[in-house]
Amino acid sequence: MSLQEMTLTEAHGLLRDKKASARELTEAVLSRIEAVDGKVGAYITVDKEGALKQADAADARLAKGEAHPLTGLPVGLKDLLCTEGVKTTCASKMLKEFVPTYDATVVTRLKEAGAVFPGKLNMDEFAMGSTSEHSALQDTRNPWDLTRFPGGSSGGSAAAVAADLCLAALGSDTGGSIRQPASHCGIVGMKPTYGRVSRYGLVAFASSLDQIGPMTKTVEDSALMMEAICGHDPKDSTSVPKEVPAFRQLMKEGEDKGLAGMTVGIPAEYWQAEGVDPEVMAAVTKGKEVLESLGARCVPVSLPHTEYAVAAYYVIAPSEASSNLARYDGIRYGMSERGGEDLLSIYKTTRSEGFGDEVKRRIIIGTYALSSGYYDAYYKKASQVRTLILEDFKTAFSACDFIISPAAPTPAGKIGEAEGDPLSMYLSDIFTLSANLAGIPGMSVPCGFTGDGLPVGLQLLGRHFDEATLLKAAWHFERAAGLSGKRPAL
Repeated sequence: MSLQEMTLTEAHGLLRDKKASARELTEAVLSRIEAVDGKVGAYITVDKEGALKQADAADARLAKGEAHPLTGLPVGLKDLLCTEGVKTTCASKMLKEFVPTYDATVVTRLKEAGAVFPGKLNMDEFAMGSTSEHSALQDTRNPWDLTRFPGGSSGGSAAAVAADLCLAALGSDTGGSIRQPASHCGIVGMKPTYGRVSRYGLVAFASSLDQIGPMTKTVEDSALMMEAICGHDPKDSTSVPKEVPAFRQLMKEGEDKGLAGMTVGIPAEYWQAEGVDPEVMAAVTKGKEVLESLGARCVPVSLPHTEYAVAAYYVIAPSEASSNLARYDGIRYGMSERGGEDLLSIYKTTRSEGFGDEVKRRIIIGTYALSSGYYDAYYKKASQVRTLILEDFKTAFSACDFIISPAAPTPAGKIGEAEGDPLSMYLSDIFTLSANLAGIPGMSVPCGFTGDGLPVGLQLLGRHFDEATLLKAAWHFERAAGLSGKRPAL
């Protein structure tokens, strides 16, 4: 096995036992990027010099016996996480040359652990999209089939992990943007509970929905990353002061008992939804059977307001985006077109040329929904539906420990096939949006492949701050399903 193909856990063991150095590991990843990323297009920015410097610092820590489980391990960063001295573009012309003067809290925590950052990963512009085709800077392709998209908006992160262009990555999830691309690229993606991970330094899309999470090759690696990035942060007013569980330890407790005694919710609204690819449903059904073979008991539950989730989300998220993106005015930072006659013309020209079509579409929708005379009819009503969706989950979790469903209704589609049809893209998040509206944790774990060799993900949804249960179930599932270790042939 090549160094870049290793999981975080495997690579840590190698460095700990002095069978390889952090520099050797980083050089292997950088060589892989140079050899393969021309096909995949995962990275917007590769920071070779910075990564090697961090690797050397990690080797010095390792020599002193100060190793954290992430010390010296290359981790990619979605390009909406602020990184001091390294460009943070949000895959937009608006921030194409923006260099932050500070690190996001999650970046700081990974730096403190000694992680190495090869660079910044592509995404849908300002995280608005489900395919990564809405990046204004470059295209990203699915490593399993280069004619297909990797999902989005964290498509660069998912593709990079799947293609061994980093050992793990951070993504963000506003309506499924970690779980859906993780499903499409055959990796593990975790969206933590809202408030579990600090959003300080995350360039905001929809502030009440955004959450940062890990994208990894295995469930154990996901637990390791969660231990590193979770925790209260006084810089984020939505960060919850909860102790960070020992996720890896809790995941393996009672290992010999499997999932005996655990109850799995099967919501009819997800399992009988229209438009689900038969091969996706077949793989997910097989995943359900694996959970049952591990001792879990499946019970029916209901999420009756699921049919309103997409409509509610696409009022709330664009409304918050309209407010958040108002800061890009061509005056303070970022792109500026100052050839106009007055201030208003500077605003218009900068925003017209700096934002892509999908971002403009959502700003317009959100501005309309928040405008005088329409707020009560749209934003207020959507917020009320959001409360009903939250109550649905509370009721369902009174009867089960976690819920399962497909992570996405179809496997990854062909690049360009949904062009000009934003509604089909919005509907592709039908299984993931509700978790963001409710603020609950969710994750996608590989559960099979289609006849064309495309990955399919099983989604697990849990109670607030109960990521430990999801990780435990996913860890047992992963070992029983026997799918980990499979990788695309590039």
